[in-house]
Amino acid sequence: MRKIVLMMSVSLDGYMEGPDRDISWHRVDDEVHQDANDFIARMAGLLSGRVTYDLMAGFWPTADADPEAPAVMAEFAGIWREIPKYVYSRTLQHADWNTTIVREVVPEEVRALKERRDAELGPGDLGLGGADLAAEFLRHGLVDTIRLYVHPVLIGRGKPLFPHADTPTGLHLAESRAFGNGVVLLRYDVGHDGT
Repeated sequence: MRKIVLMMSVSLDGYMEGPDRDISWHRVDDEVHQDANDFIARMAGLLSGRVTYDLMAGFWPTADADPEAPAVMAEFAGIWREIPKYVYSRTLQHADWNTTIVREVVPEEVRALKERRDAELGPGDLGLGGADLAAEFLRHGLVDTIRLYVHPVLIGRGKPLFPHADTPTGLHLAESRAFGNGVVLLRYDVGHDGT
């Protein structure tokens, strides 16, 4: 069965964005971007909340139209347009670019999506983005893997990636990789048995 992979960039102190949704502290160079492109290109689909979807849809559909766009950005624009996307929103009325609107996180429906195999959703895992949606998926035990790009910066305040929890969630380090610019990729498998 495919996995749900929470994918996010975070500061070393655990924030996914600074005040006013600032992400200017991200250290995404060509090496980091290419790693993300290669990973996402193998996925079956992307799951996001509305804020993340709006941010992505506001830039990536035409990012490769800029003749000065770096090759990795132009490549990702094509990947993003083509990959099936599921945006979780109670209010969004219309979405383009191969996007399905889902109103609520229903665990049984998410599990059915993980098992689905058809022309629209082929092999590969499902990428999950957005802190609020990730918190809901974590609450329901729907996240299988956490894949973080940890940026070498302390921002001190902002939106934390992980919600406060009353009980620990066991994680198992499955991969780590240091990039030339100081960003570190950490991939953890989530222990759904509480270990």
